[in-house]
Amino acid sequence: MLTQRAFLSSFATSLLLGLTSAAGNGPSPAYKHFYEFPLPVPPIATPLATYTKSDGSNIDYYEIHIKGFTQQVYPELPPTRLVGYNGISPGPTFHMTFGTEAVVRFINEGNDKPTVTHLHGSITHPPWDGWAEDTIPVGFYKDYYYPNAQRARTLWYHDHAIDHTAENAYFGQAGFYILSDNDEKNSGLPQGKYDIPMALSSKQYGTDGQLVSPATQPGVSLFGDIIHVNGQPWPFLNVEPRKYRFRLLDVSVSRAFRLYFVTDLGILEDDTSHHIPFYVVGSDSGRTSKPVQTPDLWISMAERWEIVVDFAPYAGKPIYLKNFYNVQADTPYNNTNQVMKFNVGTTVSDTSNNGPVPAAFAPLPLPPSKDLSKPDHVFNFESKNGAWKINGVTFDDINNRVIARPPRGAVELWKLVNNGGGWSHPIHVHLVDFQVVSRQKGSRGVQTYEAAALQDVVLLGQNEEVYVLARYTPWEGLYMFHCHNLVHEDHAMMAAFNVTSLPNFNYPPNTARFIDPLDPRFISKKYDASVQTLDNAVNVVLPAFANLKAYDNHEGVEDALVTYYQTATSTISDTAPTQSEFNGKGKREAFPTGIPFKA
Repeated sequence: MLTQRAFLSSFATSLLLGLTSAAGNGPSPAYKHFYEFPLPVPPIATPLATYTKSDGSNIDYYEIHIKGFTQQVYPELPPTRLVGYNGISPGPTFHMTFGTEAVVRFINEGNDKPTVTHLHGSITHPPWDGWAEDTIPVGFYKDYYYPNAQRARTLWYHDHAIDHTAENAYFGQAGFYILSDNDEKNSGLPQGKYDIPMALSSKQYGTDGQLVSPATQPGVSLFGDIIHVNGQPWPFLNVEPRKYRFRLLDVSVSRAFRLYFVTDLGILEDDTSHHIPFYVVGSDSGRTSKPVQTPDLWISMAERWEIVVDFAPYAGKPIYLKNFYNVQADTPYNNTNQVMKFNVGTTVSDTSNNGPVPAAFAPLPLPPSKDLSKPDHVFNFESKNGAWKINGVTFDDINNRVIARPPRGAVELWKLVNNGGGWSHPIHVHLVDFQVVSRQKGSRGVQTYEAAALQDVVLLGQNEEVYVLARYTPWEGLYMFHCHNLVHEDHAMMAAFNVTSLPNFNYPPNTARFIDPLDPRFISKKYDASVQTLDNAVNVVLPAFANLKAYDNHEGVEDALVTYYQTATSTISDTAPTQSEFNGKGKREAFPTGIPFKA
């Protein structure tokens, strides 16, 4: 006999499933196949060659072809035309090891737009960071040189082309890039088939089954009403009754999520006593200082959070991942509060890394604290005169877009301000990991898992002020920061900061400098027959990159910078750089030692 609560829950579920089958009140055609198709898991990228440097370390070489493909998103509509890395989306997942560098050749073939690739979360030198104007035209390629020199973390790679980032990323140019180290392998967290990357997105389709392009939007947002995970709308995943780690990434153009797990679709967001608690164990910048248990998780565009979910108590039952109906100012639709389904089995095939979640991880490398009343910069993210601006500047304003000049290795406190009640902004700062130290005036404070984390993206909510603290290290050069609502970004809500050189700092001696994102030696080149052989990569390209010594002893550099600031006797000002100013448009010899490069 059904209890009153069970009856009401069953009735609510029936209503929700009825709404699901209709998929109404959204701009896209009705989607009728909820939880019918399995979660796709992207293939692993494999190196085509390995080059051993003179110090015994390795550089792995990869190639990624950016090309068009089709995907059957709606079974009853024509296939959707997309453009992705190696013709899939998400693109191949890179599994990288700390200390092994990589050269990844991105080849633009079959795409009708120029592209740029940004390895999001990496301490990459400016020429390979994905400067928005460092484009790869159709028929060209660019070799990106990555250090893989940070503690284990979930990074991702995606398009960053000027004026077209939203289109290129939305149509498929995004993928995972996972960096591991020995601490990660010994952490006791789920690994292998129990460690699954999940890219969340929200898209909008026309009646012909094709995506509605962000280019058609009026510069506000494209929230979408069809929720995808790894490119599949509302998928299912069969899991064993044990612990899993999920690496969550929001690749949406405009939609943020507030996620929670339940045993029944009828359980709503405000019924927190019936949410399934889980642990947050990692952020944009790697492991948190400790696992943090939470009933729900905020994740905005470009953020990564790693969570551990224990399915053991739910053997033989379904579990649902849901989304709060109202998240900031995002437009909700009938089914944007559903994400995916887990079918929990009854047997466990492997019990390794299935013990209790560790009580703590290694302490975070936090920057020293600073006085909140004296931020080094205040940045207003605003809609002004019909344009998205940062302190009244757009990225198109070339002569004024460099609006911060932190000295190399300096610790700076930035105050991020959103005075708008009609929108939120996920703010990404390239190069650095920052600490979210305070949230003020908005509807929420610093979340418990944020307080245990370092990040490179922070959601700046409606009418909110957020303070972030970072050490601007290890490299000099020109980098971007911007809103990661990609419609806003494509409408020039992006600026630059110039990490400037230090007086009397010369460690290691005579080190080459890679400060210019448009260094002419490293820009894209025509993809012709002379460069299409693996022999060319092994005997020309990789030795040329190795000879640069671009990332050698980066940990020593960081330690030396910390020591420098402990012993420096002079005041170093953000407003008086010792390095000649530039804005990313000029071509120059980027370093004094004149190391040649031909590849």
